[in-house]
Amino acid sequence: YSLMSTYPFQEIESRWQRYWEENNTFETPREPDENKPKFYVLDMFPYPSGVGLHVGHPLGYIATDILGRYKKMQGFNVLHPMGFDAFGLPAEQFAVEHGVHPRITTENNIENMVRQLKRLGLGYDWDRRLATTDVDYYKWTQWIFLQLYHAWVDTETGKARPIAALEQAFERGERETPDGKAWNTYTRLQKQEVLAQYRLAFLAEVPVNWCPALGTVLANEEVTNEGRSERGNYPVYRRPLKQWMFRITAMADRLLDDLSLVDWPEPIKIMQRNWIGKSKGAEVAFNLAGEAAEKVRADGHTPSLRVYTTRPDTLFGATYMVVAPEHPMVAALTTDEQQSSVQAYCAEAAARTERDRMADAKQKTGVFSGSFAINPLSGEHIPIWIADYVLMGYGTGAIMAVPAHDERDFAFAKTFDLPIKAVVAPGDTWLNEQGLSRAVYLADAGTSKEAFVGNGMAVNSASDLLTLDGMDTKAAKAKTIAFLEQAGLGLGQTQYKLRDWLFSR
Repeated sequence: YSLMSTYPFQEIESRWQRYWEENNTFETPREPDENKPKFYVLDMFPYPSGVGLHVGHPLGYIATDILGRYKKMQGFNVLHPMGFDAFGLPAEQFAVEHGVHPRITTENNIENMVRQLKRLGLGYDWDRRLATTDVDYYKWTQWIFLQLYHAWVDTETGKARPIAALEQAFERGERETPDGKAWNTYTRLQKQEVLAQYRLAFLAEVPVNWCPALGTVLANEEVTNEGRSERGNYPVYRRPLKQWMFRITAMADRLLDDLSLVDWPEPIKIMQRNWIGKSKGAEVAFNLAGEAAEKVRADGHTPSLRVYTTRPDTLFGATYMVVAPEHPMVAALTTDEQQSSVQAYCAEAAARTERDRMADAKQKTGVFSGSFAINPLSGEHIPIWIADYVLMGYGTGAIMAVPAHDERDFAFAKTFDLPIKAVVAPGDTWLNEQGLSRAVYLADAGTSKEAFVGNGMAVNSASDLLTLDGMDTKAAKAKTIAFLEQAGLGLGQTQYKLRDWLFSR
């Protein structure tokens, strides 16, 4: 016989579960013994959008239950609560599909899940149970939102302060307003518009995953690779909509610095640093050529494309530009001849998720806008393309493409037969791997199998305005930024991959 066939689990499990409940075995005292060490065990709260648990719930809960019991036996004060994360699309759709008010279905589902969790014999302090739909709970989420709305990040201290303090600094002239005007010359509405640029919680029009059938915005994780909703399999489109945002970018440096304070494995810290993605470079203005400049100006935009680059030293190698399909200047940049092609491409891009667009490392798609920009250092007219490998959320939504020294640009240039010009000389090892001589590569970088993305000596980088040839990457960067700033063509700048958090749902 197997152990389970001889183990009277119905009798033993129910007897001990009843004992634990009657004796509050897993209760955490409100005033715990200060002589005992504390241990907090927190599980991911299940979503009560279904009638019960699935196998994935106990898979994780059993492991934390073992740990909690082990610490309790060691003499720790163990706090092990359970709750239910009830707000959101799953709960809404469950109520719609069953034609019942969401509070009724949610509370019924919670009671069933509690019954199932107790049957599993898990050691929770049920006196601490909560649900995010409890009025006593969500009033605090609303309170937290108001704290964020009425706060801004003081960059000098790296800490949040009341927005009223910022307004007082503007009033007293201790802080200059964005346009340099006196604070008392602004109307009440204008003052609020200025303060909105600093608030931690703010409204912004941003590209989102809009699902008309569900009538809501979806997170990237809720959209399939085919551009459809995970729930219901409905079409999802990228649309610019006004959303509530949280200005986490204002805390980027502090997030980076404070990684030294947490006891995490170094690989995890590296992942976090890469996620924040701090980089130093320059924002550069590419003036538009010919009719494009007039058309863009008539559309209410400055007749130039601003790009952010971490490698301003490679400006001489920019042979084309790319703007995101969602860029506000796309319509104005598109010539009459390219109108139908651009519209069709943008519609196709709107049906793809950002995750899907970023995942396509090699296969590149795009369409020529018909317009040209002027390289600020070489004076060359370079074509402006629209391609979905550029995203509005990072930088300015437009890039200068240097295909010889960027893998994505290299793949795009190869696909559309665009010029590939080397402006950084690689070492002999890399050239040998490519099977090329230095002379052949410098004459036509398109003969290589891949882009050279490392540092090196500047080549093919000279004009009447600026000469970089013979300088190493670090020195060439510094010289280029200094020239751009002096000529009014750009500014040295720090950027982050980290983006402000959309939290409307």
